[in-house]
Amino acid sequence: MTDKKNALTYADAGVDIDAGNALVRAIAPLAKATRRPGAESDLGGFGGLFDLAACNFNDPVLVAANDGVGTKLKIAIEVDKHDTVGIDLVAMCVNDLVVQGAEPLFFLDYFATAALDVTRARDVIAGIAQGCLQAGCALIGGETAEMPGLYAPKDYDLAGFSVGAVERNAILPAPSIGAGDILLGLASDGLHSNGFSLVRKIVETNGLDWHAASPFDAQTSLGESLLTPTRIYVKPLLRAIRAGNAVKGLVHITGGGFQENLPRVLPDGCAAQIDLDSWRLPPVFDWLRQASGIAEAELLRTFNCGIGMIIVVDGEQADGVAAQLTQEGETVYRVGQVQAGEQSQVSFIGKIGS
Repeated sequence: MTDKKNALTYADAGVDIDAGNALVRAIAPLAKATRRPGAESDLGGFGGLFDLAACNFNDPVLVAANDGVGTKLKIAIEVDKHDTVGIDLVAMCVNDLVVQGAEPLFFLDYFATAALDVTRARDVIAGIAQGCLQAGCALIGGETAEMPGLYAPKDYDLAGFSVGAVERNAILPAPSIGAGDILLGLASDGLHSNGFSLVRKIVETNGLDWHAASPFDAQTSLGESLLTPTRIYVKPLLRAIRAGNAVKGLVHITGGGFQENLPRVLPDGCAAQIDLDSWRLPPVFDWLRQASGIAEAELLRTFNCGIGMIIVVDGEQADGVAAQLTQEGETVYRVGQVQAGEQSQVSFIGKIGS
């Protein structure tokens, strides 16, 4: 007779190996659809394989980035919509790669939850695969972890890791950045994936319902409108970089806004000036400002405020770069300039408007 104390299974502890295997089968076609030169292996190995030699680089330098989605996931869980946060996950990584001039090559994800819901997890990973397609990189592997007791029921977390490559002589930012260079801004698709702890606090303070009509987009609910995924800028930016030497630097506007991200590409003796009158504040940011009374400086430091990427370009070639990116489908603004200054300071003129 079996001793009941010794008859426990892993499933009894809350970990379902069969569900994990079912998820691998469900996502295999999604990963396969992201294949690109260098990525030919299937999921299921102990590691993802990638053949850099198949990518035709001459003197490549590898660039790696990892990131997450943050508390935007709590909104996805609240409204039970999980097919876009995977795009956010990829975007936050690959947009950080392209700012160094790198072409994203492959991506791996980490999905952790209390108990695996195969349908929900497949939706998340379908978003990851879609993000990889938009960025031109391959989804070559990942990890799914069930950790009952660590996560609340229905909660999950995401992390992503991506590797790209850039020719050694094309690494950005270029050392030639200097006074007189123009700052072009590419429009964002909303909040992207930053500032959501403050967003959730604003929603809570105002007593709003995630399922109610959005106060800034009458076509959808508040929750779904806030889940608009992060824009992936990789393909148009790579084409702009490879068109010549006009692009000197790129800045992904994420946490810290303009004030903390722009100085990362500016050399000693250079500062940036941003003209806040050069674009209009999109409705979601205007709503956040009105609903919270947030000061302009805090708004600019917390959110992208409608500019998801800034391009540092040679002043004489700014119009040509802007025209190319507009033709690629981007909305481009001339948002400022590089000028002589100390300690890579960012200053603002004008007043952000809606």
